Amino acid sequence: MYLNRRRFLAAGSVALGALTRLPAATTGSKLNAVKSPLSTSEPPTPLDAITHYNNFYEFGTDKEDPSKNAYKLRTSPWSVKVEGAVAKPRVLDLDAIFKIAPLEERIYRHRCVEAWSMVIPWVGFPLNALLKMVEPTSKAKYVTFESYYDSKTMLGSFEAGIRFPYVEGLRMDEAMHPLALLAVGLYGENLPNQDGAPFRLVVPWKYGFKSIKSIVKIRFVEKEPPTTWSVQVPQWYGFYSNVNPDVNPVRWDQSKERRIGEVFKRKSVIFNGYGDQVAGLYSGMDLRKYF
Repeated sequence: MYLNRRRFLAAGSVALGALTRLPAATTGSKLNAVKSPLSTSEPPTPLDAITHYNNFYEFGTDKEDPSKNAYKLRTSPWSVKVEGAVAKPRVLDLDAIFKIAPLEERIYRHRCVEAWSMVIPWVGFPLNALLKMVEPTSKAKYVTFESYYDSKTMLGSFEAGIRFPYVEGLRMDEAMHPLALLAVGLYGENLPNQDGAPFRLVVPWKYGFKSIKSIVKIRFVEKEPPTTWSVQVPQWYGFYSNVNPDVNPVRWDQSKERRIGEVFKRKSVIFNGYGDQVAGLYSGMDLRKYF
């Protein structure tokens, strides 16, 4: 049943027209952020589309469900537990998180495995700033992430078709890469709940489900960790999940994508167009085998 729930529900201007009929997005306080040279020059997707066309199964399996139901998520107080193979494990509240590094606005391409895409002006700081702060040991080969889950206010695993809490992971060199971002906002304001408030991961060269939302735990481990979708459907979702137009393990043709707000499909690009920056991470790897 969950396979049907991940289908692409709308496209191009038709989808955008439906989105604009939904209530306006609610974000929050203005954030002070410097412009990043790592941003794309492509025009950002409108805020209403970014905040009303979401995959966040804890709050529903249709694209509009999270914007209707994520008000149930209480983002204050919030804490993130950082543990595992690190010299300085700690529990961080939001004040501490915002002090880790200066905030940057980074306009990134966002590519869903369902073959749609957006351009999102995130606000956040490099993931590697947090990693360096806790001082990973030599045993730290991977970083795992866990989303907040409350069975009283969120869907159950049976209803959503996936296991909760949602978990994801990166290899250490991926996590240390300058493009990997911990986002606290978009369009210059705090993250809306449906977009992963108050604290989420953004990995722009990978499919969007790798960019886990509403993080409450970060753990450093020695062995490759299980991730939600690679456990759910391993023949479709690999651990790496790099955008690759030449590999189609899932039901959607990855060679083309539809940018939300556009009518015609565009060609997909390896690593979502970030290949010149990240291809070296996978030198010598068979990307068909390690998809």
